[in-house]
Order: sequence, then structure tokens, then C-alpha cells
Amino acid sequence: MTAELTTERLLGLDALLSDEQREWQRRARQFATERIAPVIEDDFEAKHFRRELIAEAGAAGFLGMHLEGYGTAGADAVSYGLVCMELEAIDSGWRTFVSVQGSLAMSAIAKFGSEEQKQQWLPGMAKGELVGCFALTEPTGGSDPAAMQTFARRDGDDWVISGTKRWIGLATLADVAIVWAQTEDGVRGFAVPTNTPGFTATAIESKLAMRASVQCDIVLDDVRLPESARLPGAAGLSGPFSCLNEARFGIVFGVVGAARTCLEVAIERSKSREVFGKPIGAMQLTQQKLADMFVEYEKAMLLALHLGRLKDAEAITPEQISVGKLNNVREAQKIARTARGILAGDGITSEFPVMRHMANLEAVATYEGTDEVHSLVLGRALTGFAAFR
Repeated sequence: MTAELTTERLLGLDALLSDEQREWQRRARQFATERIAPVIEDDFEAKHFRRELIAEAGAAGFLGMHLEGYGTAGADAVSYGLVCMELEAIDSGWRTFVSVQGSLAMSAIAKFGSEEQKQQWLPGMAKGELVGCFALTEPTGGSDPAAMQTFARRDGDDWVISGTKRWIGLATLADVAIVWAQTEDGVRGFAVPTNTPGFTATAIESKLAMRASVQCDIVLDDVRLPESARLPGAAGLSGPFSCLNEARFGIVFGVVGAARTCLEVAIERSKSREVFGKPIGAMQLTQQKLADMFVEYEKAMLLALHLGRLKDAEAITPEQISVGKLNNVREAQKIARTARGILAGDGITSEFPVMRHMANLEAVATYEGTDEVHSLVLGRALTGFAAFR
């Protein structure tokens, strides 16, 4: 590993990984620390996403890395999770990019697309030459996709799509949008080239989180597509849900990276910040905070690894992914808040990354299923009663 961290040494993380998994983690950490970290505070302040790094991420093999064929790396789930963790250790926006491109847009094409669609889009997306987005959420909210109002109607041999989507990552950069729409036969997915007349994406500028990332509103105004644009293997909500589970899995690992960074920053600051004549790290209350933060980080990391191994064994369930998303985001938020307190007033400045991670984690807590939704998923699994309505 590059520059082993205090938390990794204490956890003994290295012994839990294979050589291949360690190499993926090393490569992702090097990319994140050398290419993203030096500019991320300025990019966050300027609301700037560095599109020029997309091709580098593709060359490193990070895009759609868990998929097989079409120029993808075919890596295991744990390796993909570790890459997500190292990217989010610098900024959630970059893990979000890899997630939207690979876990959502590329996964939808790989799972449900025709061979022609796979050949058309996946090789370029794996290289970072083409960008994709995943248009499911609508302005009224994302927790009830069955109520989506975007509609695709048949018109001769074509499809015509009308509707609006919101909080769609990468849409202003995308070459292809995976759009989910109601039809007379239920929900269907479409690979929509973003230069199609009637397709408009507008970046959301008012964000106080994920500022070094791109999220957008989309308007589909009678977007006309041939039948060949429909994803032939997708029927009903099981299609988008299976892609969302891929993205949620990446979050389970990713937020552990944000938590680790906040914890490491708090540890180092506790050694250098002195009050009452000694470093605050020598005080019992501070050590209690650091110990509690580390224990929760450790449990989150072990949970992520367990879920990764279940996924590699093709034995993971959506409910288990909900456990990981619910717990790890929740604990990452707590760790970030506690770290901010240890840094005192300096914790709200851009001299330290903690406040930026706190803001980003607020967004991560909302997307790919809120706390409430994942709690109800688990409640249904535990009781047999669906309490969503």
C-alpha cells in the first residue's frame, strides 16, 4: 500500500485482502491522492468537475470495472469497493462519478442492452471516451419510482418520450442517458443519445454539497427514438432496481473512505493542537472520541468486506445491501461530525477536508435510498409487513 495509515495498521486491513485487491486499492489511492487531492478544495469552492480526468480514470480501469468484456476490467466486487473507498476518501463526487458511469449507466446496458447497444456504448465508456447518466429520479422524489410520470408512447415504429428528471448525475456531460419511463406495458429503459432533439440537461447550481460533481435536471420534450434504443432486457422496475443495488454497494465501501479520512485528520490534529498545556490527544475525553470513531470505522469496513465477499459469491441480497448502506452512511456521518468537533473552529475551514466530507455525506445519505427507505426495507424483511404505504 502507498503510505499505510494508522487506522489500517490498527485494523490489520492488509491481511484481509488478496494481492489483486491490494493492487486495485493502491492504484486508486495513487490516482486519488496525486490527481484529485491537490485540486479538490478549489474545485469544491468553484463548483468545478474536472472532466479531463475521466480518460485517466478509464485508463486506470476504474470505469465499469466490475463488468465483463467490452473493454472492462472484470474485477471482483471487493476490488471495486476498495476503488470506491479510495476515491471517496478524497471526495464523494469522484466516487459518485465512477458509480454513475459504471454501476448505473454501464450496468444497465450490460445487463439489459442488446448486443448492438453494448458494442455501441460500453467500450467507449470503459475508456472514458464516452460518458453516461442514469435518469430515474423525478422532481417529486426518488423513493417511489413506480409513480414516475415520464411516459414513452409508441408512434409507428418509434418511441416518443416526454417528462422530467431531477438529480441526474453527469447529465450535462453525458453522451448517452439511460432513461426510465412508463409505457402502456409498464416501466421500460431506453438508451437515449443526449444530442437527440428534445433532450435538455441543466446543471443544478445551488448545491451546498457535492460541489465538485455534476447533478442535473433533465427535460424530455417529445424525444423521438427508434425501437433499437429500447433496452430489450428491461421490463418493470426490477431493471433500474438491480442497477441501484450495484450503486448502493459502491456506497457501502465509499463512505468508509470518507470516514477514514475524517478519523485520520482528527488523530493527527489531536497530536498537534494543545490546550491546557498539552495536546488534546493526551486527554481522556478526546481519546474516548477517537476510540469510538475507530471502532465504528472498523465495523463499517468489516461489514463492507463481508458484503463484498457475498457479492463475489453471488449470494448477496438487496436487504443485505440496505444494511450496509444504512449503517455505513450513518456511521460515516457521525465520525465526520465528531472529527469536526475535535478540530474545533478550524474544522469548518477548507484547511481541513472534514466539513467538505460532512456536506457530501449529507447528500449521500439521501441518494440511492434514504435512511427511512432502507429502514423500511429491513423492517419488511424482519416482519413480513410492507410499511411503505
